[in-house]
Amino acid sequence: MTVVSGGIGGARFLRGLLHVLGPDDEVTVIGNTADDIWLFGLKVCPDLDTVMYTLGGGIDDERGWGREDESWRAKEELAAYGVEPTWFGLGDRDLATHLVRTQMVQAGWSLSAVTTALCARWLSALRPAVRLLPMSDDRVETHVVIEDPGGDGRRAVHFQEYWVRLHAEVPAYDVVVVGQADATPAAGVLEAITDCHVLLLPPSNPVVSVGTVLDVPGVREAVTAAPAPVVGVSPIVGAGAVRGMADQLLTALGVEVSASAVAVRYGARARGGVLDGWLIDTVDQAQLPVIEAAGIACRAVPLLMRDLRASASMARAALDLALP
Repeated sequence: MTVVSGGIGGARFLRGLLHVLGPDDEVTVIGNTADDIWLFGLKVCPDLDTVMYTLGGGIDDERGWGREDESWRAKEELAAYGVEPTWFGLGDRDLATHLVRTQMVQAGWSLSAVTTALCARWLSALRPAVRLLPMSDDRVETHVVIEDPGGDGRRAVHFQEYWVRLHAEVPAYDVVVVGQADATPAAGVLEAITDCHVLLLPPSNPVVSVGTVLDVPGVREAVTAAPAPVVGVSPIVGAGAVRGMADQLLTALGVEVSASAVAVRYGARARGGVLDGWLIDTVDQAQLPVIEAAGIACRAVPLLMRDLRASASMARAALDLALP
């Protein structure tokens, strides 16, 4: 089984999925790396780490990101020196992951090899059949176009600045993914898509999480041609995103903020898109005919992942839609 994942939403869906599956069921996770950023000389991979910590039992469940039982002494010391940026903080325990990753990357290891090495600590003992792959070993970074507060037109800021510093509170006018056109899928990514028996797209951001993975050259084509059924889960419930800023970014791209509009944007595989099936929340049940008219099988179920039981129920519904 293969899952294309962003950060918090994808990680929580995966935790529910693993609860449903047996301990020996193989799961390959293709993680988004377009949120990655270099900070303080360190390579930070927020989505990969969120998946790794969540599945390995080290995540801060309340925040949904970062390490549990975290402290912030290093962040405070950096701020005391006046080191920028002050808007992005690395926790003391989390810092060790970034130090190890950066040392290995600078020693010539690929991001794929580094991720495998880091996961040996977090996943090998608990879930030996789970494999986490970055979407690409190449540097790919998402930027969001906003109004320049200085009045000089518009400018692009790194996705992390838009989300962490600006809290997605300013209008977005476009999304630009730097380096994506020249990127290649990481080793094992295409094989994970073509060789799996189910491919799942969890409720991650359709623009800057799942979308950036699909837009790595060759990935979308592989999904469209894959022999396995492809089922996605809507990140939109009612009039907005369950979490994050998908509504702002969809609006920037001229896409209506609705479960059906996201499904249509992904498209039916029978018509050149990537979906065979789509789960929407029960509050959006009236949108079923629109989605089915687009050639996508659809089912309405509760989609709020309030706890492990709810996440597992959602994952089970996705599998039932994929393998009726």
